[in-house]
Amino acid sequence: MEELARAAGIPVRTLRFYRERKLIPPPRREGRIAWYNDHHLARLRTITALLERGHTLTGIADLASTFDSGRDMGELLTLGTPGEPTEEVPVRLTPEQLADYFEGEVTPENLASAMALGYLTVDGDEVVHISRRLLDVSAALVREGVPLAEVMAAGLQVREHADVLAQIFIRLVTTHQADPQRLRPLAKSVVEAELSMALDRHLRKS
Repeated sequence: MEELARAAGIPVRTLRFYRERKLIPPPRREGRIAWYNDHHLARLRTITALLERGHTLTGIADLASTFDSGRDMGELLTLGTPGEPTEEVPVRLTPEQLADYFEGEVTPENLASAMALGYLTVDGDEVVHISRRLLDVSAALVREGVPLAEVMAAGLQVREHADVLAQIFIRLVTTHQADPQRLRPLAKSVVEAELSMALDRHLRKS
């Protein structure tokens, strides 16, 4: 336990607390010896990254339960409100498969950025990407010659603007007591049309 805590950069008492909350799976035991492995270390690093992103331990415990039970990752890894339906489908990948998506771009720095953005989490020997669509688009941009670090920097900017757009439409619906179930397709249509026209305007200037 002391070796695992040191490798994860956390106090032993914190590791004991995580074990009590069942945030990490139990160790393999041989008599009185408890053996931890890279899966435990990966889980601890994921917990640290999620805490830094503002997740609560209760939410992380739900996520850990999902990993361990094999339930649909879409139940928790969503871009919207936890527990609400989402169009985004999470993807499980081996490190080798992730490297194939972004050949030569899967660096420790880029992985850390992807985790900070919430695009990736680690579960044992696998990584989980929060969205098949974002994964495919990011890979396509990299194939077009855009560095992955710049793709993620742009993704952060897009997220900030998307938050503002979402607030506009939610305010519109709540102010006029419109049907919230109709919000998603209508908002998407407006944003897609305006983005298409904006691209046309800027491409004509270039």
